[in-house]
Amino acid sequence: MTVAFQLIEYMPDSPTSPASPPRPARLPFYYGWVVVGVAFVTMGIGVNARTAFSLLFPPILDEFGWDRGATAGAFSIGFVVSALLNPFIGIMIDRFGPRYTQPLGAILMAAGMVLATYASEPWHIYLTLGVLVIGGSIFVAYIGHSIFLPNWFERKRGLAIGIAFSGVGVGSIVLFPLLQGVIDAVGWREACWTMAILMIAVLVPLNILLQRRHPRDLGLLPDGAVPKESRTETEAPVDNIVDRAWAARDWTLASAARTARFWWISLGFFCGLFAWYAVQVHQTKYLIEIGFDAETAAVALGLVGLTGIVGQIGLGHLSDRIGRELVWTICLLGYVLCYLLLLAMKGEPSMVLLYLMVSAQGLLGYGLASLYGSIPADIFLGRRFGAILGTMSFASSLGAGAGPWLTGVIYDRTGGYELGFWVAIVLSIISIGAIWLAAPRKVRAVAGRIDRINRHVGSR
Repeated sequence: MTVAFQLIEYMPDSPTSPASPPRPARLPFYYGWVVVGVAFVTMGIGVNARTAFSLLFPPILDEFGWDRGATAGAFSIGFVVSALLNPFIGIMIDRFGPRYTQPLGAILMAAGMVLATYASEPWHIYLTLGVLVIGGSIFVAYIGHSIFLPNWFERKRGLAIGIAFSGVGVGSIVLFPLLQGVIDAVGWREACWTMAILMIAVLVPLNILLQRRHPRDLGLLPDGAVPKESRTETEAPVDNIVDRAWAARDWTLASAARTARFWWISLGFFCGLFAWYAVQVHQTKYLIEIGFDAETAAVALGLVGLTGIVGQIGLGHLSDRIGRELVWTICLLGYVLCYLLLLAMKGEPSMVLLYLMVSAQGLLGYGLASLYGSIPADIFLGRRFGAILGTMSFASSLGAGAGPWLTGVIYDRTGGYELGFWVAIVLSIISIGAIWLAAPRKVRAVAGRIDRINRHVGSR
């Protein structure tokens, strides 16, 4: 069997779409997997460039002797900027596509890294590592990719997003030891230059050349389906629409915001991200306080990220088989179990409980990332999906910021983490209920459910 290598004339998404050159010769596999691969690399470098703040923080404090809280405020300022940018990045990707927005994010982050090397006052760090690096990372991180990756897949949407997002875990394993080695050998400024060069040299050309917003940009259909005019009877795509009136509507931000589903998803995202980031920030300190040594606590945090790779891919794939609501429930129950194990360890700080906590958080909890774009896409996918998801992501950013902050405030007031952990448990349960009420299954069925329906119909 031979593969035809022929050019298909580029057809822009809309009259306002920017001009684009013709696509390259047709590949012997679906181009959506190229999109996933580019996203994998982009997130592996971009998200970890943001997280590298934790590696740069100690040597910056050692050099300048600034107040620890004031310097760490750069991280918080960056996330505030990210939250404010969320609705606008959706609009930008809807209009210009990731070929332009992803490189823009990489350039902003690289500029922040370079300018940080000239810092002499705390506000310099706020502007560079905070506003430019962390704020600019919104383009190349979870939210930026969740806006367009769902366009490329329907049957394998959860799996594809899970693979793309697992690049963060793989990147951390590769980049963090490299950056720490550069810091130890020559200094934090050289580490900043290293990351800036890496982002400009890899992310900018990679996204300009290969990244695309929608399969129709290349004359393709989601999941590599065969066009109607050339398909055979056995190649006819399976219809996954459950609510035709809902799915047929051309959703705008204004019309989506008038639905209960929009707000249920926003609430679910707020509570879910609260639980995720509250434990991520405070876990290490808590483990040390209850009797684990600092090295063990640090290893536990690293293992969470490592097991999270498996959790994101595995649970993303599972969501394509059994449904988004069920897998979201599994993920949040993972955080409930994680917090309960942390509470149990206060009385018995055993390594067995520690490894169970790591597994609950990484293998289960981190699966949330693979559903972040899938759930809204199942309900509101359309021409204005970027603006809709971007605005929903404002709630996510608030949750991600509120979790560590409120947990810290509760600790300051009570002298312990117990009440803060129970708050996170309650919000995890609320998040589960909110996604079930949003009910993506009642708009579009996942591939596994369609297959069961077909087998049932065929057996009658």
